[in-house]
Amino acid sequence: ICGAANHTLRELGYPERTLAEMRRFVGNGAEMQMRRALGADADEETVAKALALYKPYYAAHCQIKTKPDEAVRPLVAKHFGALADIAMGETAQRRRKPAPDMVNDALAALGADKSRAVYVGDSEVDIETARNAGIPCISVTWGFRDREQLVEAKAAELAADTGELHALLEK
Repeated sequence: ICGAANHTLRELGYPERTLAEMRRFVGNGAEMQMRRALGADADEETVAKALALYKPYYAAHCQIKTKPDEAVRPLVAKHFGALADIAMGETAQRRRKPAPDMVNDALAALGADKSRAVYVGDSEVDIETARNAGIPCISVTWGFRDREQLVEAKAAELAADTGELHALLEK
């Protein structure tokens, strides 16, 4: 994500952003990420150019480091194989987080009972997505946001490592 955004910024003559900056920009889709990376002074034409550069570059390079749907499914299949029963991302019919669409669609596809579901995420957008879907959220502190940011976003449960995550999932 960071590499694709910085490629786009370079192409448009903008300065590159650090990984720390880029981590703050993600979570609300590619358009919002690029708006934040370009800065408040970027006009709509520049944003449109940025997206026209970013999306195909990311799609062609998403397996290098990596989540619209077309990237999620092949990445999950490659890295998790049969461990993941389902993988989905944003589509024209499925709104991006924090809308509950992906959660609701995944639960329906799995035939899962919402009352037994939990959302595991690493950002304030994930916390909001879980709230919007009406399910609890466990926030992991090793992802896009650190512990303080997750607490500020009103995370209900925090896991610092996979052992803590497993213990919380067993509750």
